[in-house]
Amino acid sequence: MTWKRLISCEFYAIFTNIPLLVTVFGGVIIYSFLYPLPYINQTPQEQSIAVINLDDSQLSRTIERMANATPQVNITQQVYSIEEAKALLIEGHITGFLLIPQHFYRDLLLEKSPHLLFAGNASYFLVYGTVIEGLVRSTSTLAAEVKVSRMVMRGDNIALASSQYSAIGLNLKPTFNASLGYLNYIVPAVFVLILHQTLLIALGLLTAGQYENKVKSQPISKLQSSYWLIYPVWRVLLVRSLLMLTIYLVLFSFYFGYSFESYGINRLATIPDLMTLAFPFLLSVIFLGTVVGLLIPRKELATLVVLLSSLPLVFSAGFIWPTSNMPTVINIITQFFPSTPAINGFLRLNQMGDSIDNLVQIQMQLWSLTLLYAMIAGVLMTKKQGELNRMIKSS
Repeated sequence: MTWKRLISCEFYAIFTNIPLLVTVFGGVIIYSFLYPLPYINQTPQEQSIAVINLDDSQLSRTIERMANATPQVNITQQVYSIEEAKALLIEGHITGFLLIPQHFYRDLLLEKSPHLLFAGNASYFLVYGTVIEGLVRSTSTLAAEVKVSRMVMRGDNIALASSQYSAIGLNLKPTFNASLGYLNYIVPAVFVLILHQTLLIALGLLTAGQYENKVKSQPISKLQSSYWLIYPVWRVLLVRSLLMLTIYLVLFSFYFGYSFESYGINRLATIPDLMTLAFPFLLSVIFLGTVVGLLIPRKELATLVVLLSSLPLVFSAGFIWPTSNMPTVINIITQFFPSTPAINGFLRLNQMGDSIDNLVQIQMQLWSLTLLYAMIAGVLMTKKQGELNRMIKSS
């Protein structure tokens, strides 16, 4: 039996496995279009709000016009009590409201500090943040105008008053995600997880399909001709890992090339740097998937086991919630999944412009996981192969 024969057998096993092909090519390509679709607009805009204007003065109507001019909010309702506004909020007709209290204009003239009330549906934190940002921006502008007017009335120069109405000037600039968009924030990390999960399922289906319990009930003549029982374990693992690595390098390039370009997502890393991290990431997932396939009794369980792990892996990777605020035991466990260091590594490399030289620890972790899971896969596969060969000889 030659290397050429082994490669052709492995190639045939991969490309005739329909569930595997649907998972690998269908899953990766469909998700590349489906997942970013809801976030194309980057941030929620034009959120419907209501206004309760109890002052009904010229200044209070100016506040309404200024709030309505911001891109964040759109005043769609005029109501006359907080109860009416709360009912609209609960029914979902609006996402927030602004209350202008009675005697607002009079209190300003008396140099008191009247309070405006903002409310938003904080169950949707992005929507809430958008509504509050729009209202704060418009009312802050009005507050600055009032302050400058008072300084001018006291005899200050208008140019000086315009530049010195606040003791501290702010220059806020978001770093790495300049648009503050959801697409740039979530999609690069989720794409890495999609590659991780689909590759795990593919290796689980392929390996479990060859070594699952019901294989023992197959005719002996069929088992004797199975290439994965004839060839040494290390050769089967080597050829399988290289074939799957080749397939996933193409899919990896599709995600980090075409998909990122078409969605306008940052691409700060060079191709050699990306490949330096992609090789240990994909190899570690391939061997972990092989281990999963050798441990489960039926191939159907591969999809179920991997899908159940998806949400915990997303929320423990550190890009949604800080790892410093998670239990230590969860942080330790997730470090054994290649997705955790890979997501952090690719985000630092491609989205934050970090140098590959600063990611040595992540590279070492991924190569260590590759070695660990390759050894476990080799031991488990040797054991399974030995059991089946002894069964063939004894029959």
